[in-house]
Amino acid sequence: MHSHSQFRVHVESAQRFLEKFQPGKWNIQYNQLTLKMPVPSDIEISRSCIPKPIDQVAKEVGLLPDEMELYGQTKAKVQLSALKRLKNQPDGKYVVVTGITPTPLGEGKSTTTIGLVQALGAHLHQNVFACVRQPSQGPTFGIKGGAAGGGYSQVIPMEEFNLHLTGDIHLTQNDQALYNRLVPSVNGVRKFSEIQIRRLQKLGINKTDPTTLTKEEVNMFVRLDIDPATITWQRVLDTNDRFLRKITIGQSPTEKGFSRTAQFDITVSSEIMAVLALSDSLDDMKMRLGRMVVASSKRGEPVTTDDLGTPVFVHAGPFANIAHGNSSVLADKIALKLVGKEGFVVTEAGFGADIGMEKFFNIKCRYSGLRPHVVVLVATVRALKMHGGGPAVTAGVPLPKEYTEENLQLLAKGCSNLSKQIQNARMFGVPVVVAVNAFKTDTKAELALVVQQAKEAGAFDAVECTHWAEGGKGAVALAQAVQRASQTPSNFRFLYNVELPVIDKIRLIAQQIYGASDIELLPEAQEKVTLYTKQGFGNLPICMAKTHLSLSHDPEQKGAPTGFILPIRDIRASVGAGFLYPLVGTMSTMPGLPTRPCFYDIDLDPLSGEVNGLF
Repeated sequence: MHSHSQFRVHVESAQRFLEKFQPGKWNIQYNQLTLKMPVPSDIEISRSCIPKPIDQVAKEVGLLPDEMELYGQTKAKVQLSALKRLKNQPDGKYVVVTGITPTPLGEGKSTTTIGLVQALGAHLHQNVFACVRQPSQGPTFGIKGGAAGGGYSQVIPMEEFNLHLTGDIHLTQNDQALYNRLVPSVNGVRKFSEIQIRRLQKLGINKTDPTTLTKEEVNMFVRLDIDPATITWQRVLDTNDRFLRKITIGQSPTEKGFSRTAQFDITVSSEIMAVLALSDSLDDMKMRLGRMVVASSKRGEPVTTDDLGTPVFVHAGPFANIAHGNSSVLADKIALKLVGKEGFVVTEAGFGADIGMEKFFNIKCRYSGLRPHVVVLVATVRALKMHGGGPAVTAGVPLPKEYTEENLQLLAKGCSNLSKQIQNARMFGVPVVVAVNAFKTDTKAELALVVQQAKEAGAFDAVECTHWAEGGKGAVALAQAVQRASQTPSNFRFLYNVELPVIDKIRLIAQQIYGASDIELLPEAQEKVTLYTKQGFGNLPICMAKTHLSLSHDPEQKGAPTGFILPIRDIRASVGAGFLYPLVGTMSTMPGLPTRPCFYDIDLDPLSGEVNGLF
């Protein structure tokens, strides 16, 4: 008995110690990379690295065992209780990685995110976390292969997360019968559930006794009176399928005359993914999920998921790919506490600075209250030559010689895109460090030219990096520049005040960030502006759905185009997540697959159980 109680005292004093514990330098051992030349394929490198057991990593970074939910040896979820325990800790330095307008092959933002973190941690001995997004199956089956960095700077191994919705909607004939079903008599007593009370309050009915509702009130309560033509809530799928862009549903005899046209979007553009990543607690998540507008009633009132009954989480991954292209707020918040005041958290904003970074600042930072210290802008000689008027870069086709031979003239011309994206980042008042991601065919003169142009355009610093070939060692100079930049004062500011009218907010983004001379709203978009403003959603931030291959709406327009009119085809509202998203030009929310997709090469080796054909 005696030894048992003594043990308990020890455990309690350890808990007390940890609660007061300030994260100093982590006592962490990094696995050494054995670099090979030439660099092997990503999957070969991933298999040659022996990952450290995740519970050991957790211990080294200061997480308690009960704050972890293990998924095998190499991955785990972190419980929100960790955030509560560390709430009085000062936050670390917050760094966001973005890029110039890319080629379809991608310019290495994820690779740079991981390389920078490897350099800060293993080489400069700082506490550091990378917060990245979950890859969609679209890119894997499409052209890029996996989406988790590459070479000696990649995330190992890859995971998928899942999310489901259950909704129960009964179709019954008259109001009273439906009411009796919705509020059944249980042991002679009828009572409203909490969700039903919320719905009654929303309808302005302040009653809690189900027997006291008038006929009109019963009708309002049981009939959502959805106008099928206004349903905006689409089904989603995690793989590309162009045939599902427009479909007819409800053809089965069991649906009696409820057929309508609908569409599928790709999961990663789904509002639920956005809600997941923007929520900062379970309560907040529940509220945002309940606020999602799925249609309008025939009277023109918004119908929300709360009216339908609440979604149920089966299993939600904290790192989701989302409509605004950023990893989750909670992941960033937990990481910032764990690294402590001197540490760094590096997160990535999808695509070029005109899209991912603008949304990171105007949407994610607005909701999270977090303020970034440094922007890292990834640039490649390849993409800049394309912006200078080089031939088209197509996935799966050998690169034209302009990209593999020195061509300073083409490169200098393309630096207009680099300058514009540096200017875009500086508009938010944060210092910019340009990471020139070097490829083996780039010449010294080419890399030097990009560095020089970046500095002239107002970058705090510009550095050549070789982390794809060398891991963290190749990004040490970048890491040092980021450290220096993080010590300069950052005067962060938003691009627009959310209280501005919807059209003004869209125009500001188009003119300031994209270089447009003005915007043009097509009739459908015009109607939506009127509708959303009337419904009270006019003060939401804007999340532009636009091509990532150009600063403009036309993927063929390279460099830094100006003087164009940006066409807004339609606007959708993600009220739960908290933004309006204008669809620019011909942007689709369900990608198609290429003629020869990568999944032709993905296969399972039945003997070793390994997946072959990922790059």
